[in-house]
Amino acid sequence: MTIEFDAAVFTSPGAPLTIEKVSLPSTPPPGDVLVRLEATGLCHSDLHVLVGEWEVPSPMILGHEGSGIVESVGDGVTTLAVGDHVVLSWTPSCRRCRYCITGRPVLCDMVSRHSANHLSFDGRSRITRGDGGDVLSFAGLGTFGQYAMVPESAAIPIRADAPFETSALIGCAVTTGVGAAVNTARVRPSDIVLVIGCGGVGLNAIQGARLVGARRIIAADISDEKLEQARVFGATDVINSAGANLADSIARLTDGRGVDVAIEAIGLPQTIEAAYGVLARGGTAVVAGQVADGMKISIDPFVMSDQELSLIGSNYGSSNPAADFPLLVEHYLHDRLDLDSLVTRVIDLADINAGFEEMKRGIGIRSVIRY
Repeated sequence: MTIEFDAAVFTSPGAPLTIEKVSLPSTPPPGDVLVRLEATGLCHSDLHVLVGEWEVPSPMILGHEGSGIVESVGDGVTTLAVGDHVVLSWTPSCRRCRYCITGRPVLCDMVSRHSANHLSFDGRSRITRGDGGDVLSFAGLGTFGQYAMVPESAAIPIRADAPFETSALIGCAVTTGVGAAVNTARVRPSDIVLVIGCGGVGLNAIQGARLVGARRIIAADISDEKLEQARVFGATDVINSAGANLADSIARLTDGRGVDVAIEAIGLPQTIEAAYGVLARGGTAVVAGQVADGMKISIDPFVMSDQELSLIGSNYGSSNPAADFPLLVEHYLHDRLDLDSLVTRVIDLADINAGFEEMKRGIGIRSVIRY
């Protein structure tokens, strides 16, 4: 038995996504679960693929930020039951490798081998199109279709009273941004924090810094509209770096000292270098933005050692999705995180290409597809 459903299929860079009928088995294999998606967000990582900045095979169903309901479970699944509300994680974990057992499941060996190659843990695709050919699922999820077959550890159970439109964003933007501040940078109440880029990840990095009580949060962007949004999410100071020199502005705001933590949430070499360049002695720059293929940066290693600076990467907010997703839901439901304001438009699957065109123009924060 199979399930047939509509999905937005990527075929080549620069081409619009095509809505096609695809199918997958109705019975999950051992260790997998079938999830009926209720909502999915449009993320800039998907746009990297669409415009050709990231090279991926095709055909592929993009999307990796989703929430839904468990429809059925395969043999051996013990942590999920039919009817559970879940948020999908694009770093499912084997729970056995050295990264998993030491608390770093986003670096799981199985993810690097299979999910990073848009396949299931058994190295295969679950979805086929009308001609019988395989269709890959982005990051092993493919949330731009209403059904997904994923490993048990990729479906994280959450409270059933969390709205699907907002909980979907925990699957990427919220966890990546909040985690960059809380888990990767380990922001302290005494810290001055700079966030460069006020899109979905940057705004959540601001929220993360606010959540742990950072004494000052500076937001930088080239859009006045996004900087106003940054204030809503907790920024105490804003810099429009289109009209002001970032380094000079930081020096003025910090009496020449620099910032303790700088989180880059765009993914451009020049903004990564800028984040590193405004650190106070002993400061940490966190790269949370995703760059296009082949990009490089340049830093002065003498300054790094002399001033004890740190430049570190943050994958998925250095999170443990099984623990962090439910916690982020609790923060939201108790008004410690604002997820409602992140959703600026709810659209149908048929409107997905228009949603990405708006993203290219910098309109809104997050468009969310509601199935």
